[in-house]
Amino acid sequence: MEGIKKPAGAERPAGDHFIEGWLAMNYSKGTNYALHTMLDLAARKPGVKIGVQELAARQNVSPTYLSKILTKLAKAGLVDSYSGAQGGYCLRRNKDDISFLDIIQAIEGNTPLFKGCESNGPGCLVESVMRESERKMDDHLRATTIGQLADKMAAHLAEHGAVSKED
Repeated sequence: MEGIKKPAGAERPAGDHFIEGWLAMNYSKGTNYALHTMLDLAARKPGVKIGVQELAARQNVSPTYLSKILTKLAKAGLVDSYSGAQGGYCLRRNKDDISFLDIIQAIEGNTPLFKGCESNGPGCLVESVMRESERKMDDHLRATTIGQLADKMAAHLAEHGAVSKED
């Protein structure tokens, strides 16, 4: 499509999705691990700590890598970290007060997902559609809490006779 250009020198990275020069939404693996870790913590009784080794093993990821993610979550005020033999991690806030957007922004920051159109000047119609779609996605992620998903998971486990991760 003429008029939509990739940034100078930009090559198509493997795994990214392009639409005529536009990079579509693509969160990092770290965000995926953060969301699953937060779900794991939310599925427990408040204040119950779990160590990084166990959290990492559940996702088949390096404890060192997950520690870096947990550090970002702690800096964002989403988890508490406790040292020592009885240490570990637990949610700092109520699970129903932690949105998916809170978690994503703790890992990814607040940079817009959709970039481009600078070369097309102000008022680019394509950019306005992309920005609006991002706003709607952010609204949905802000309205969806890790607690809602943890409750769905608990109901699913109870319905299928599985053991809960409460303790």
